[in-house]
Amino acid sequence: MTSRLFALSFDAHDPAGLARFWGGVLGWDLHDDPHGVGLVPSDDTGFRLRFVPSQNEKRGPNQMHFDLTSQSLEEQQATVARALELGGRHIDIGQLPEEEHVVLADPEGNEFCVIEPGNNFLADCGFIGAVSSDGSQEVGYFWSKALDWPLVWDQDQETAIRSPHGGPKITWGGPPFNPKLGKNRLHFDLAPPADGDQDAEVERLIGLGATRLDIGQGETSWVVMADPDGNEFCVLKPR
Repeated sequence: MTSRLFALSFDAHDPAGLARFWGGVLGWDLHDDPHGVGLVPSDDTGFRLRFVPSQNEKRGPNQMHFDLTSQSLEEQQATVARALELGGRHIDIGQLPEEEHVVLADPEGNEFCVIEPGNNFLADCGFIGAVSSDGSQEVGYFWSKALDWPLVWDQDQETAIRSPHGGPKITWGGPPFNPKLGKNRLHFDLAPPADGDQDAEVERLIGLGATRLDIGQGETSWVVMADPDGNEFCVLKPR
């Protein structure tokens, strides 16, 4: 039994506002979510976005961010303009002047990049080309096994996986790593098959290197865990 990646969840001070921003950028529709506000993909992304209420403040760069693709310079400029109009802003994270991607932040400071046309690594990907992550080679191997997604890059301690059905790549950049400054603002929600067993899936993930985690969640229907790099994720009840 292997869980599927059900959602990428954002901690948000204003879940509805952040969902409107990302719905406008991506062209995805809002939907009801029992724990916040959701967006359903209109393409082959394969997982939804969830925006859940949180009062935690952002501390340092996020462990994960989107790389959005462009087919032309005009398309890149249009994506940047749309994001700025919706409430995004330019940010400086130390990118070099000769780098052609544009680094932005959403209204709550979550970083994302609009990649220039002609990027070979993302050439066959959709608008969300990658979920780019700070992390080790070990954690890339863990998520490849956890989701049963093949490795599509494994070089110089950098790894990437992708669903056999397409959609974005998930990448880990290898060392040096950013220090972890509290709970991540973005995390994965995994869903076991409808006829699966949540406890059995938790045990399988522990066998792959995950750990159970107590972040003060109390009694919940989901199980909070951490991957080998200490990044939080949740295993949902089968539905």
